[in-house]
Amino acid sequence: MKPFKHFAYLLGFLIAGGAVHADPLFGSSKLLATSGVVQIEGAGGSGLTTWAVISGYGSNREIGANAHYTFAATQDYTLNAVGARVGLYDRIELSLTRQYFDTGDAGTALGLGKGFNFNQDIIGAKVRLFGDAVYAQDSWLPQVSAGLQYKTAEKTAIISAIGGKDNDDFDYYLSATKILLDRSLVLTGTARLTKANQFGLLGFGGDKSNNHSLEFEGSISYLLSKRIVIGADYRTKPDNLSFAKEEDSWAAYAVWLPSKHFSVTAAFVALGDIALHDNQGGFYLSIQTGF
Repeated sequence: MKPFKHFAYLLGFLIAGGAVHADPLFGSSKLLATSGVVQIEGAGGSGLTTWAVISGYGSNREIGANAHYTFAATQDYTLNAVGARVGLYDRIELSLTRQYFDTGDAGTALGLGKGFNFNQDIIGAKVRLFGDAVYAQDSWLPQVSAGLQYKTAEKTAIISAIGGKDNDDFDYYLSATKILLDRSLVLTGTARLTKANQFGLLGFGGDKSNNHSLEFEGSISYLLSKRIVIGADYRTKPDNLSFAKEEDSWAAYAVWLPSKHFSVTAAFVALGDIALHDNQGGFYLSIQTGF
């Protein structure tokens, strides 16, 4: 659990350092829903897609932060994830997430034992390069951010046995988000360099390929009302392992935002084939609290 300890130390340092700032350290100046919710790997975004926006509702003179819990269940597997994010002055986002992937009865069929877990830690950083997704409404220029996620998967011996080359690696991404307030739309496209197998839970690289591949994430969100958002994600993934074919994923979701301090995301997710089990789809629920 060292990544969580390091993240806590960093957050404490930032809070202590900002205590002398003339303005209030924490704030909620952004418009409701414009900071996104949490993406499956812990970054600010929607369920499968990383957005260019910086997490939290802090302005360029404030800090915002969130904690989240995510649960997803398909026909054969379940995923639990907990984590936290901090947004610094609407410029930098830092995130930490731990994922617990339970194979359930499928673990027996795979020869691993019922309820065998693949776990993963993900440390992320994102920086806004240019543009303002919210306030530059008179321009078609999107907000653009660059980021990386360092992923460390457990069960190194099993990852190696199924053909995975490494148990840790970096994902790199470039994301563009445009919010059209007059049309109640949020549009995002993200390019990701990765060699993660099943988001990294099954390691990185494989016998088919051990190179980073360029993958795509896209989302469209529509604000039905001030507090209800619906949308859809699509994400491509590399296919590195002969052991198990990997397919693209998509999700359809709805978000309820009773306030800036709390949100609930519910979705149907289709993740394709996972470790010899076909057509894995099911329910996704994420709860987020913060400011």
